[in-house]
Amino acid sequence: MKTYKIKISEIPKYAEKLKAGDMVYLSGTAYTSRDAAHKRIFEILDNGGELPYELKGACIYFAGPTPAPDGLAIGSCGPTTSSRMDVYSPRLLDLGLAAMIGKGGRNEAVCEALKRNRGVYFCAVGGAGALCSKHITACEEIAFHDLGCESVKKLELSDFPVFVGIDALGGTLFK
Repeated sequence: MKTYKIKISEIPKYAEKLKAGDMVYLSGTAYTSRDAAHKRIFEILDNGGELPYELKGACIYFAGPTPAPDGLAIGSCGPTTSSRMDVYSPRLLDLGLAAMIGKGGRNEAVCEALKRNRGVYFCAVGGAGALCSKHITACEEIAFHDLGCESVKKLELSDFPVFVGIDALGGTLFK
């Protein structure tokens, strides 16, 4: 297993080099999205509307961060159980999503979509939201403000620690 420092914008360049179990420190822009936000994103897609961010090459972090305490960019921001987004992920990958960050295994349809699109599923450590937040330097709410912690937020990550859970060639930590 190897260790990488990767800019999120360069994930497509690295995708086929990364193997399940590799340690990666991600830097760059990621977007939070959980169940309620995914539902709204699909309503927009189904109605031909414009999404709050460009999907091609994007990275979604399945998280619902808490409000930022004074002097910090964000509150606790740990990963959400990813399988809840399995119904949405294949379509998003087919539309150009490069990577996802979450926790736990994914279903076969997601694994196939990752292989088909050379995407990567990263796992962050569950239960470590306060530690994860130390690697988030900026947070801006960009869509669905009424959803509170489940609104879509644009995050700037700095050496955010993750493991490759499922790689672009189908290797997985979950079998």
